[in-house]
Amino acid sequence: MGMETTLTERGQTAVPARIRKAFKLKPGQKLEWVEDGSVIYVLPISSDPIRAFRASAQGSKLTEALLRSRRADARKI
Repeated sequence: MGMETTLTERGQTAVPARIRKAFKLKPGQKLEWVEDGSVIYVLPISSDPIRAFRASAQGSKLTEALLRSRRADARKI
């Protein structure tokens, strides 16, 4: 779902309230602008990248899956 904002003469724009709330963006939050050909992505930069990385895998049970895979590999040898 797209949202439209306007770019000012100084190159500024506003982040829509719905986006700010959904991503818990606060004043002073740093954003990274990434261009990929004809597409621009705006990514929030975490103040604690290690915590953000750990949280990104929560609930995915990646460790358990890795251990199961390693045990299966060990049984094949």
